[in-house]
Amino acid sequence: MATANPVQATPAHNLSKAAQEEASYEAKVDSSYIPRGDIDATLNYFTPPEDGAVPFNYVETPPEGQPQRNFGSFDVQVLVHDIRGKESEYNLDRDAFAIVSNVPESAEKDFVDDDSIKEKYYPEVERLILDNVPGSNQVFIFDHTIRRSNPNAPRTPVQRVHIDQTAKSAAQRVHFHLPEEAEQLLNGRYRIINIWRPLNGPVQASPLAFASSATLRDEDLIPIEHRYPTRTGEIAGIVYNKEQKWHYLSGMTNDERLFLECFDSESLKPGTEVQGGRVPHTAFKHPRTPEGARGRESIEVRALVFGP
Repeated sequence: MATANPVQATPAHNLSKAAQEEASYEAKVDSSYIPRGDIDATLNYFTPPEDGAVPFNYVETPPEGQPQRNFGSFDVQVLVHDIRGKESEYNLDRDAFAIVSNVPESAEKDFVDDDSIKEKYYPEVERLILDNVPGSNQVFIFDHTIRRSNPNAPRTPVQRVHIDQTAKSAAQRVHFHLPEEAEQLLNGRYRIINIWRPLNGPVQASPLAFASSATLRDEDLIPIEHRYPTRTGEIAGIVYNKEQKWHYLSGMTNDERLFLECFDSESLKPGTEVQGGRVPHTAFKHPRTPEGARGRESIEVRALVFGP
């Protein structure tokens, strides 16, 4: 029988950076601790229906006899890089995500009334997009979602790797929301960009992970019918690929905005240098989340962005 050698304690100054961070975390037991640093995290990926059927999910209650969704999922442990301090190294055209900091306080304070959000927050988001997406000249905000880490909340953080739109559903959105202008707008550059922010930052629990579009293969995206009561859209499930590079922004605050580009028509053109337009994202459980951490609350606003 083999005998294991006794494990000797490693002096703190000889620990790797990751191990030092872990040791530092373990020494912190207060609920104000903000998890930071590169980590290995478990992400939930798409698996296709076993019967080979077209994947679907119902946005609301499904018809009698139908499941909410007909596809599965499985967990994969991946390395997720903390981009805190390196935010400027990423951009929409290559990575399909970008960070904007030092955003002035919103006129919307409560984020509980949809009409108030549309009246006060939507114009701020529109201006933010026009100021930070080069060449953009028209914005149409079509919806928003508030998520709260509360079992009784209508929407909670989604721990499943996905993209909110596909090329098909992006064009459908233009026709659906702007029918009179659709043909003209579809002849130019059009994008769908989500603007994501926490409402009770800095984020301690359920941070958002996002993968660089440049590391995604075409075959990694699987269209899923997104069935509303009166129409059918499309989202994308994501198949695991070890080349995908994942990131998050630790301790995201209320004055920071994450731009998530779900589609960019420029990326479909032959010879284009644009690698963006399809950013997989998901909430995830940070392994250093302290006991008693504040549950994440956030809002994501989805917009059609046109130009140049």
